[in-house]
Amino acid sequence: MTGLPLSLLAVIGGLLGLCVGSFLNVVIHRLPKMMEREWLAQCAEISGNETSTETESLTLSQPRSRCPHCGHAIRAYENIPLLSYFLILRGKCAGCGKPISLRYPLIEALTGALSAFAVWHFGDTYAAVGALLLIWALLALTFIDFDTQLLPDSITLPLLWLGLAFNLAQVYTDLPSAVIGAMAGYLILWSIYWGFKLLTGKEGMGYGDFKLLAALGAWLGWQMLPTIVLLSSVVGATVGIALIAFARHGRHIPIPFGPYLASAGIIALFWGQTLTNTYLGLAY
Repeated sequence: MTGLPLSLLAVIGGLLGLCVGSFLNVVIHRLPKMMEREWLAQCAEISGNETSTETESLTLSQPRSRCPHCGHAIRAYENIPLLSYFLILRGKCAGCGKPISLRYPLIEALTGALSAFAVWHFGDTYAAVGALLLIWALLALTFIDFDTQLLPDSITLPLLWLGLAFNLAQVYTDLPSAVIGAMAGYLILWSIYWGFKLLTGKEGMGYGDFKLLAALGAWLGWQMLPTIVLLSSVVGATVGIALIAFARHGRHIPIPFGPYLASAGIIALFWGQTLTNTYLGLAY
Protein backbone atom coordinates (compact mmCIF):
# COMPACT_ATOMS: atom_id res chain seq x y z
CA MET A 1 0.00 0.00 0.00
CA THR A 2 2.74 2.52 0.96
CA GLY A 3 6.02 0.82 0.06
CA LEU A 4 7.63 1.85 3.36
CA PRO A 5 9.88 -0.60 5.23
CA LEU A 6 7.99 -2.81 7.65
CA SER A 7 10.08 -1.68 10.63
CA LEU A 8 9.27 1.97 9.91
CA LEU A 9 5.58 1.17 9.52
CA ALA A 10 5.63 -0.59 12.88
CA VAL A 11 7.21 2.47 14.52
CA ILE A 12 4.58 4.72 12.93
CA GLY A 13 1.87 2.33 14.12
CA GLY A 14 3.30 2.40 17.63
CA LEU A 15 3.41 6.20 17.74
CA LEU A 16 -0.14 6.38 16.41
CA GLY A 17 -1.16 3.84 19.05
CA LEU A 18 0.32 6.00 21.81
CA CYS A 19 -1.79 8.96 20.68
CA VAL A 20 -4.90 6.80 20.36
CA GLY A 21 -4.19 5.36 23.80
CA SER A 22 -4.32 8.87 25.24
CA PHE A 23 -7.73 9.33 23.62
CA LEU A 24 -8.88 5.92 24.88
CA ASN A 25 -8.26 7.15 28.42
CA VAL A 26 -10.82 9.87 27.74
CA VAL A 27 -13.29 7.39 26.24
CA ILE A 28 -12.90 4.97 29.16
CA HIS A 29 -13.47 7.73 31.69
CA ARG A 30 -16.20 9.75 30.01
CA LEU A 31 -18.35 7.38 27.96
CA PRO A 32 -19.94 5.66 31.00
CA LYS A 33 -20.65 9.07 32.52
CA MET A 34 -22.25 10.21 29.26
CA MET A 35 -24.38 7.05 29.21
CA GLU A 36 -25.46 7.62 32.83
CA ARG A 37 -26.51 11.19 32.04
CA GLU A 38 -28.48 9.99 29.04
CA TRP A 39 -30.27 7.35 31.14
CA LEU A 40 -31.14 9.91 33.83
CA ALA A 41 -32.50 12.27 31.18
CA GLN A 42 -34.63 9.51 29.69
CA CYS A 43 -35.94 8.53 33.13
CA ALA A 44 -36.79 12.15 33.88
CA GLU A 45 -38.60 12.49 30.57
CA ILE A 46 -40.63 9.33 31.16
CA SER A 47 -41.55 10.37 34.70
CA GLY A 48 -42.40 13.89 33.62
CA ASN A 49 -39.70 15.54 35.74
CA GLU A 50 -37.55 18.36 34.44
CA THR A 51 -33.87 17.59 33.97
CA SER A 52 -31.28 19.90 35.46
CA THR A 53 -29.69 22.32 32.99
CA GLU A 54 -26.93 23.33 35.41
CA THR A 55 -24.75 20.28 34.74
CA GLU A 56 -21.77 21.04 32.51
CA SER A 57 -22.03 19.53 29.05
CA LEU A 58 -19.95 16.36 28.73
CA THR A 59 -18.74 14.86 25.46
CA LEU A 60 -15.59 13.06 24.36
CA SER A 61 -14.12 16.40 23.29
CA GLN A 62 -15.58 18.87 25.79
CA PRO A 63 -14.69 20.05 28.37
CA ARG A 64 -10.91 19.88 28.34
CA SER A 65 -9.32 17.14 30.42
CA ARG A 66 -8.69 18.27 33.98
CA CYS A 67 -7.44 17.05 37.32
CA PRO A 68 -10.27 15.37 39.27
CA HIS A 69 -8.87 16.78 42.53
CA CYS A 70 -8.30 20.48 41.83
CA GLY A 71 -9.86 21.02 38.40
CA HIS A 72 -6.56 22.06 36.79
CA ALA A 73 -7.04 22.04 33.00
CA ILE A 74 -4.51 19.78 31.30
CA ARG A 75 -2.28 21.78 28.95
CA ALA A 76 -1.18 20.39 25.58
CA TYR A 77 2.42 19.78 26.69
CA GLU A 78 1.09 17.95 29.77
CA ASN A 79 -0.81 15.52 27.55
CA ILE A 80 2.01 14.04 25.47
CA PRO A 81 1.69 10.24 25.72
CA LEU A 82 4.14 8.73 28.25
CA LEU A 83 6.59 11.65 28.08
CA SER A 84 4.37 14.09 29.97
CA TYR A 85 3.60 11.63 32.75
CA PHE A 86 7.17 10.46 33.39
CA LEU A 87 9.35 13.43 32.36
CA ILE A 88 7.22 16.56 32.72
CA LEU A 89 4.66 15.83 35.43
CA ARG A 90 6.54 12.96 37.10
CA GLY A 91 3.26 11.30 37.94
CA LYS A 92 1.74 14.31 39.73
CA CYS A 93 -0.76 17.01 38.84
CA ALA A 94 0.91 20.30 37.94
CA GLY A 95 -1.80 22.18 39.79
CA CYS A 96 -2.16 20.45 43.15
CA GLY A 97 0.69 17.93 43.15
CA LYS A 98 -1.54 14.94 43.87
CA PRO A 99 -0.60 11.63 42.22
CA ILE A 100 -1.99 10.77 38.78
CA SER A 101 -3.02 7.15 38.33
CA LEU A 102 -0.38 5.00 36.68
CA ARG A 103 -3.15 3.40 34.65
CA TYR A 104 -3.15 6.31 32.17
CA PRO A 105 0.38 5.78 30.83
CA LEU A 106 -0.06 2.00 31.05
CA ILE A 107 -3.05 2.17 28.71
CA GLU A 108 -1.07 4.41 26.36
CA ALA A 109 1.89 2.03 26.40
CA LEU A 110 -0.31 -1.05 25.89
CA THR A 111 -2.11 0.57 22.99
CA GLY A 112 1.17 1.63 21.41
CA ALA A 113 2.77 -1.80 21.79
CA LEU A 114 -0.22 -3.70 20.40
CA SER A 115 -0.56 -1.22 17.53
CA ALA A 116 3.10 -1.59 16.57
CA PHE A 117 2.85 -5.39 16.74
CA ALA A 118 -0.34 -5.39 14.63
CA VAL A 119 1.36 -3.42 11.86
CA TRP A 120 4.45 -5.62 12.04
CA HIS A 121 2.33 -8.80 12.04
CA PHE A 122 0.01 -7.92 9.15
CA GLY A 123 2.36 -5.69 7.19
CA ASP A 124 1.37 -3.14 4.61
CA THR A 125 -2.20 -4.41 4.20
CA TYR A 126 -5.81 -3.55 4.92
CA ALA A 127 -5.71 -6.30 7.54
CA ALA A 128 -3.35 -4.10 9.58
CA VAL A 129 -5.79 -1.17 9.38
CA GLY A 130 -8.65 -3.36 10.55
CA ALA A 131 -6.53 -4.91 13.30
CA LEU A 132 -5.73 -1.46 14.68
CA LEU A 133 -9.42 -0.49 14.79
CA LEU A 134 -10.37 -3.79 16.41
CA ILE A 135 -7.62 -3.60 19.04
CA TRP A 136 -8.45 0.00 19.97
CA ALA A 137 -12.13 -0.83 20.40
CA LEU A 138 -11.37 -3.94 22.46
CA LEU A 139 -9.04 -2.02 24.76
CA ALA A 140 -11.70 0.62 25.40
CA LEU A 141 -14.29 -2.07 26.10
CA THR A 142 -11.92 -3.94 28.42
CA PHE A 143 -11.29 -1.06 30.78
CA ILE A 144 -14.86 0.26 30.67
CA ASP A 145 -16.08 -3.19 31.66
CA PHE A 146 -13.48 -3.42 34.45
CA ASP A 147 -14.68 -0.09 35.85
CA THR A 148 -18.44 -0.28 35.34
CA GLN A 149 -19.37 -3.81 34.17
CA LEU A 150 -20.78 -2.21 31.03
CA LEU A 151 -20.03 -2.91 27.37
CA PRO A 152 -21.51 0.10 25.54
CA ASP A 153 -23.62 -0.53 22.45
CA SER A 154 -22.02 2.58 20.96
CA ILE A 155 -18.81 0.52 20.63
CA THR A 156 -19.92 -3.12 20.30
CA LEU A 157 -22.55 -2.63 17.58
CA PRO A 158 -20.43 -0.48 15.21
CA LEU A 159 -17.60 -2.97 15.82
CA LEU A 160 -19.84 -5.81 14.64
CA TRP A 161 -20.86 -4.02 11.44
CA LEU A 162 -17.29 -2.91 10.78
CA GLY A 163 -16.13 -6.53 10.97
CA LEU A 164 -18.72 -7.55 8.39
CA ALA A 165 -17.66 -4.62 6.19
CA PHE A 166 -13.99 -5.68 6.22
CA ASN A 167 -14.97 -9.23 5.37
CA LEU A 168 -16.95 -8.09 2.34
CA ALA A 169 -13.44 -8.06 0.87
CA GLN A 170 -12.48 -11.28 2.74
CA VAL A 171 -9.81 -9.49 4.75
CA TYR A 172 -9.95 -11.95 7.67
CA THR A 173 -12.45 -14.55 6.51
CA ASP A 174 -15.15 -14.99 3.87
CA LEU A 175 -18.44 -13.15 4.29
CA PRO A 176 -20.62 -16.24 4.99
CA SER A 177 -18.25 -17.26 7.81
CA ALA A 178 -18.40 -13.72 9.21
CA VAL A 179 -22.21 -13.60 9.13
CA ILE A 180 -22.49 -17.04 10.73
CA GLY A 181 -19.85 -15.97 13.26
CA ALA A 182 -21.91 -12.94 14.27
CA MET A 183 -25.07 -15.02 14.62
CA ALA A 184 -23.40 -17.90 16.45
CA GLY A 185 -21.37 -15.60 18.70
CA TYR A 186 -24.51 -13.94 20.00
CA LEU A 187 -26.53 -17.14 20.31
CA ILE A 188 -23.81 -19.12 22.11
CA LEU A 189 -23.65 -16.75 25.08
CA TRP A 190 -27.38 -16.03 24.91
CA SER A 191 -28.04 -19.76 25.31
CA ILE A 192 -25.57 -20.04 28.20
CA TYR A 193 -27.17 -17.02 29.87
CA TRP A 194 -30.68 -18.46 29.73
CA GLY A 195 -29.54 -21.95 30.68
CA PHE A 196 -27.76 -20.59 33.75
CA LYS A 197 -30.72 -18.39 34.67
CA LEU A 198 -33.22 -21.24 34.39
CA LEU A 199 -31.05 -23.50 36.55
CA THR A 200 -30.06 -20.97 39.23
CA GLY A 201 -32.48 -18.08 38.92
CA LYS A 202 -29.51 -15.73 38.58
CA GLU A 203 -28.01 -13.80 35.67
CA GLY A 204 -24.53 -15.05 34.87
CA MET A 205 -23.53 -12.37 32.36
CA GLY A 206 -24.82 -9.29 30.57
CA TYR A 207 -26.16 -8.76 27.09
CA GLY A 208 -23.06 -6.76 26.22
CA ASP A 209 -21.06 -9.99 26.34
CA PHE A 210 -23.35 -11.51 23.68
CA LYS A 211 -22.79 -8.52 21.41
CA LEU A 212 -19.04 -8.53 21.94
CA LEU A 213 -18.70 -12.20 21.00
CA ALA A 214 -20.97 -11.55 17.99
CA ALA A 215 -18.61 -8.74 16.94
CA LEU A 216 -15.58 -11.02 17.28
CA GLY A 217 -17.39 -13.64 15.19
CA ALA A 218 -18.07 -11.01 12.53
CA TRP A 219 -14.37 -10.13 12.38
CA LEU A 220 -12.76 -13.56 12.63
CA GLY A 221 -15.47 -15.97 11.46
CA TRP A 222 -17.35 -18.74 13.22
CA GLN A 223 -14.29 -21.00 13.03
CA MET A 224 -12.53 -18.87 15.67
CA LEU A 225 -15.41 -18.89 18.17
CA PRO A 226 -14.45 -22.15 19.96
CA THR A 227 -10.90 -20.86 20.43
CA ILE A 228 -12.13 -17.48 21.71
CA VAL A 229 -14.64 -19.01 24.12
CA LEU A 230 -12.08 -21.52 25.42
CA LEU A 231 -9.35 -18.91 25.89
CA SER A 232 -11.67 -16.42 27.58
CA SER A 233 -13.07 -19.09 29.90
CA VAL A 234 -9.63 -20.32 30.96
CA VAL A 235 -8.29 -16.81 31.55
CA GLY A 236 -11.48 -15.70 33.28
CA ALA A 237 -11.55 -18.72 35.58
CA THR A 238 -7.85 -18.33 36.45
CA VAL A 239 -8.16 -14.63 37.24
CA GLY A 240 -11.41 -15.15 39.13
CA ILE A 241 -9.93 -17.84 41.35
CA ALA A 242 -6.83 -15.69 41.95
CA LEU A 243 -8.99 -12.71 42.95
CA ILE A 244 -10.99 -14.80 45.40
CA ALA A 245 -7.93 -16.54 46.84
CA PHE A 246 -5.42 -13.69 47.06
CA ALA A 247 -7.34 -10.40 46.80
CA ARG A 248 -10.23 -11.34 49.10
CA HIS A 249 -12.68 -10.75 46.27
CA GLY A 250 -16.13 -11.84 47.48
CA ARG A 251 -17.57 -14.91 45.77
CA HIS A 252 -20.85 -13.06 45.19
CA ILE A 253 -19.23 -9.97 43.66
CA PRO A 254 -19.62 -10.10 39.85
CA ILE A 255 -16.47 -10.39 37.75
CA PRO A 256 -16.78 -8.80 34.27
CA PHE A 257 -16.36 -11.28 31.42
CA GLY A 258 -15.84 -8.71 28.66
CA PRO A 259 -12.12 -8.17 29.32
CA TYR A 260 -11.45 -11.89 28.92
CA LEU A 261 -13.45 -12.05 25.69
CA ALA A 262 -11.51 -9.04 24.42
CA SER A 263 -8.16 -10.55 25.40
CA ALA A 264 -9.09 -13.83 23.72
CA GLY A 265 -10.17 -11.91 20.62
CA ILE A 266 -6.80 -10.18 20.35
CA ILE A 267 -4.96 -13.49 20.79
CA ALA A 268 -7.19 -15.10 18.14
CA LEU A 269 -6.58 -12.17 15.79
CA PHE A 270 -2.84 -12.88 15.79
CA TRP A 271 -2.54 -16.60 16.50
CA GLY A 272 -6.05 -18.04 16.26
CA GLN A 273 -5.39 -20.26 13.28
CA THR A 274 -2.18 -21.60 14.79
CA LEU A 275 -3.92 -22.38 18.07
CA THR A 276 -6.81 -24.05 16.28
CA ASN A 277 -4.50 -26.21 14.18
CA THR A 278 -2.49 -27.16 17.27
CA TYR A 279 -5.64 -28.09 19.18
CA LEU A 280 -6.99 -30.17 16.31
CA GLY A 281 -3.61 -31.84 15.96
CA LEU A 282 -3.57 -32.81 19.63
CA ALA A 283 -7.19 -33.99 19.45
CA TYR A 284 -6.47 -36.35 16.59
